[in-house]
Amino acid sequence: MRSLGFAALTAAAIAVAGPAYAQAPVVEKNVSTAMAMAIIQGTMEQCKKDGYKVSVTVVDKAGNVFAQVRGDGTNPHTMEFSRLKAYTARTRNQTSAEFMKLTEKPESAYLKQVPGVVAVAGAVPLKAGNETIGAVGASGAPGGDKDEACVLAGIAKVQDALK
Repeated sequence: MRSLGFAALTAAAIAVAGPAYAQAPVVEKNVSTAMAMAIIQGTMEQCKKDGYKVSVTVVDKAGNVFAQVRGDGTNPHTMEFSRLKAYTARTRNQTSAEFMKLTEKPESAYLKQVPGVVAVAGAVPLKAGNETIGAVGASGAPGGDKDEACVLAGIAKVQDALK
C-alpha cells in the first residue's frame, strides 16, 4: 500500500513538472551574422587571390540559407549551386566531396536521390567542437576542389570562435 502511495505521488509530480519543463526554450549553438559575413569574405578573398570568381552560401544549423553573396562576374547558377553544396554538407555532416565519393559506390548511389543534395565538391560543414552548426558552400571556381579550398580559408577566419 505504501509503495502504491509513493507511485501515485511520483506520477503526480511528473504530471505537474512535465508541462513546465516542456515550455523551456531550446538553447543551441548556431551561426551568427558576424561569423557568416567573415566566412563569406574570407572565402571570396581566397578565391579572388587564386583567380576565381565565386558565389558563397552559409546555411545554418537547420540547413536554411543564413547568408549568401553572388560574387562579381559570376554566372547566375553559382548562387543556387553554392546553396545546394552547403545544404548537402550540412545535412550529411560531411564535406560535399566526401558525399561525392560515398555516392560513387553502387550501394550508396541511392543517396543522390535525396531532394536538395548534390554530389559535387565545394562545401564544408561548419562545426563548433563536434557539433555541426551549419555549412559553407562555394561555386564558380574551375572545380569543386578549388571551391572547397576557398571555403576552408573562409572558415579559418573564424576558427577560434568555433572551439
